[in-house]
Amino acid sequence: MSRIGILGYGNLGRGVENAINLNDDLELCAIFTRRNPADLKVNSNTPVVSVKEIENWKDKIDVLILCGGSATDLPEQTPKYAKLFNVIDSFDTHARIPEHFKNVDSAAKEGGNIAIISIGWDPGLFSLNRLLGNVILPDGKDYTFWGKGVSQGHSDALRRIPGVKNAKQYTVPVQAALDAARSGKNPELTTRQKHTRECFVVLEDGADAKKVEEAIVTMPNYFADYDTTVNFISEEELIKNHSGIPHGGFVLRSGKTSDGTNHVIEYSLKLDSNPEFTSSVLVAYARAAHRLSKEGQSGCKTIFDIAPAYLSSKNGEELRATML
Repeated sequence: MSRIGILGYGNLGRGVENAINLNDDLELCAIFTRRNPADLKVNSNTPVVSVKEIENWKDKIDVLILCGGSATDLPEQTPKYAKLFNVIDSFDTHARIPEHFKNVDSAAKEGGNIAIISIGWDPGLFSLNRLLGNVILPDGKDYTFWGKGVSQGHSDALRRIPGVKNAKQYTVPVQAALDAARSGKNPELTTRQKHTRECFVVLEDGADAKKVEEAIVTMPNYFADYDTTVNFISEEELIKNHSGIPHGGFVLRSGKTSDGTNHVIEYSLKLDSNPEFTSSVLVAYARAAHRLSKEGQSGCKTIFDIAPAYLSSKNGEELRATML
């Protein structure tokens, strides 16, 4: 039995709580929060504990799953708590992963613990499938498509525009580009050719729709490089039709093994709930973290370093008999 703690109880933390309930060999021992524990309503009988008391749990949990955000929470939290616990996070700022790995690795080794970072579906499962595609088809090209799904970061950017009361943004793969990648012809595809962005916006009373739309479609780093559609709707319609957090996508590797012999590898996900699925991946890798720790290993790992057998509650004999 692996004893699990959760730090942070937003969408991801609630998803981890649900995922642990589906695994008989895992036990949720505590939910740590920066809020007043008495104000936090959780979906189980798990103790809710102030993060100020977390050091008292050093010998009471086997793995701490960090459910904070990548912008400001995890760069600080993961190295800090890797000195005390085996930890796992879903750090997803791709460009900063090498820096994050270095910081977490030194902290985990100092504490004699295992840390597994950037676990989820991208980075995470998509990363693993990109690696597999590259080693199997070294003469080829990678293609990654995201969606159709809600981009939480882009939705937040919409809500910060003056005149916007509420909003959701969907990333949508362009079917023609997806078909071209699947063709095996290794096309060159630009950012604009691969995805469009679809926005559903509720305006504040008296807001100028034309000004809001112009602010959206010209926003650098978010919408300016994409064909973007802005739909103005009522708040009732937003709640009715856009309250979920679906997502998904495709990873393809197209390559050849000899002249005229082409192959396409494709891996895809279609997710009703991005945070619930990400949580399920985190929980499987938490099991691996505990096993690696029991073997005496320490330091930081990524999805590339973990053998698949460590993820399963089945032993090697059972896996060979049922899944090989």
